[in-house]
Amino acid sequence: LQTMSGNEDDWLALKPQEPSPSQCCGSGCKPCIYDVYEKELAQWERARAKQDKSLLMEKKEQSNNSELNPDTFTPFSISSVEQLTEDTYQYKFELPGNGSLRLSLGQHIVLRGMVSGLEVQRAYTPISPGNAEGYFEVLIKCYEAGLMSQYIKTWKKGDIVFWRGPFGGFPYRPNKHGELLMLASGTGLAPMLPILQSIADNEEDETFVTLVGCFHTFDKIYLKPLLQDLARYWNIRIFYVLSQETSLEKLPWSYQENTYIGRLNEDLMKTIINSCRRRPFVLICGSSAFSEDMSRYLKAVGIDENSYFVF
Repeated sequence: LQTMSGNEDDWLALKPQEPSPSQCCGSGCKPCIYDVYEKELAQWERARAKQDKSLLMEKKEQSNNSELNPDTFTPFSISSVEQLTEDTYQYKFELPGNGSLRLSLGQHIVLRGMVSGLEVQRAYTPISPGNAEGYFEVLIKCYEAGLMSQYIKTWKKGDIVFWRGPFGGFPYRPNKHGELLMLASGTGLAPMLPILQSIADNEEDETFVTLVGCFHTFDKIYLKPLLQDLARYWNIRIFYVLSQETSLEKLPWSYQENTYIGRLNEDLMKTIINSCRRRPFVLICGSSAFSEDMSRYLKAVGIDENSYFVF
């Protein structure tokens, strides 16, 4: 009997752990971490019933693969860390053998972090083009009290980080919409960039784009050189809404005519929509409060739910 109970402890040690609510990123991933858990649990129960541990091996082999995968986490190495503002960083990850993540536009990937023994998961959208070879880049804002932020703040070049995906995304097709209006708050800029980049890179795509970036101050605008480059295209306009700046005079003159001071409210929304060349399809990304406000303002100016998409 002794060997049997020792064996039982072995099996319990191998049992997959049920995810805690903090591990679910809440982005409606398919499969969700809970789906993955159910699958692993069923696999464990089968192996235990047959008393055959080799049946648990398949999932171990899978995660050594260097390709991104929705079911298991894959290790990627950090090749550079760049601080953009006091709390926002751009991380570059290596893809072995000039591989590509092959993301559709606006798709996100899920990061796994360990913080004081707790596993946490969060979704982020790479800002690099989906077909970028040999690397991908992610824009991350670190929060003082954020669990995941405590983990991310320790990252340095050469560290190994685990991702799975891709998930979600906005099914963008060239020339499907006459005009896209992108409303982005802070790092909500991330899913907009691959779409903007693909429109700029495709001469056949004649979609007009109006990007409205909401930030606290001029210094907090991320990736200014990239945005300035994109704004030079004939079909791309970029506006900034700065909630904590006091006057336009302090800004470089090249920013003064396309920047608003204050918040993006219903009146400003009306002004921006009226300045669009065609009736826009709207993309929204930011905090849940930002998304709710934007949906409300859009409704007020007569844009219905079928005409916008929230990341």
